[in-house]
Amino acid sequence: MSASDKIQNAAEDLKGKATEAVGKATNDDSKVAEGQAEQRSASAKKAGENVKDVFKR
Repeated sequence: MSASDKIQNAAEDLKGKATEAVGKATNDDSKVAEGQAEQRSASAKKAGENVKDVFKR
């Protein structure tokens, strides 16, 4: 996993957490769901990159 991929995934995860927090603060269920989806996407990308790293060795 390259450093730029790690940074992008971390940024997407943080954006998702922020979106979820805003949704919870404003009682906006769609924002909460959107934030959770962004976090899941970042986690899936991270897992995919980890699998690629294993096969590079």
